[in-house]
Amino acid sequence: MKSNKILFTATLMLISVYAFNLNAQNKYVDKAGYLKFEASEKLFEPVEAINKSVTAVLNADTGQFASLALVVGFRFKNSLMEEHFNENYIESETYPKAIFNGTLIDFDLSNLTNNPTEVMVDGKLELHGKEKEVKTLVSLQKLNGAIVMKGGFTVTPSDFDIEIPSIVKNKIAKEVIVSLNFNLKP
Repeated sequence: MKSNKILFTATLMLISVYAFNLNAQNKYVDKAGYLKFEASEKLFEPVEAINKSVTAVLNADTGQFASLALVVGFRFKNSLMEEHFNENYIESETYPKAIFNGTLIDFDLSNLTNNPTEVMVDGKLELHGKEKEVKTLVSLQKLNGAIVMKGGFTVTPSDFDIEIPSIVKNKIAKEVIVSLNFNLKP
């Protein structure tokens, strides 16, 4: 009986410590983040889309960073292009999300000021059922209590097994430029 009380007390203490650590995390969130991709070729109609409803979370204690974009949230100027993107290329009904999980290397919140600082991000981008390692520099600055993150990286459709039909292959760039902008608030 006494050993059960000790085990119960120890378990309760561990749960309390774990719960305290979860609450102590210094999290910054943006639920209206901005992602843009461009895959345009000169002489043809621009191939670009913007998503203004991306969710991003930064754990300022550990530098862990994650973002999630619903693929159907990307808006094109041309509605037919948007339809083809969702149905034929990304297959958004089957693969509805683009997810990034990574770490800001050597991130220290106390070093952030209103002057932009470059920090390396290392992580994985999951899209269309495939993962790709992404390592890029982002600009970070602290403005009005928020952490502003801006940056970009390049991927290819083949990184995610996205097939481009031969009829439009010359109209879409082989490399896709992705730009990001997050305003992460506590």
